[in-house]
Amino acid sequence: MTTTSHLNALERRHATLDDEILHESQRPAQDELKIGLLKRKKLELKDEISRLQNRTRQ
Repeated sequence: MTTTSHLNALERRHATLDDEILHESQRPAQDELKIGLLKRKKLELKDEISRLQNRTRQ
């Protein structure tokens, strides 16, 4: 897998997590633990995306 395709896959997963967080937040009985876990995973993906982007710029 090339770096570009890997970045694209990570960005798609990041967007999917964003949708999942929004969906869970709109439920009448929100699962705060699930939302927290999704947000943490989203942040981890964002960090990985940033690392890869910085590595490709160098």
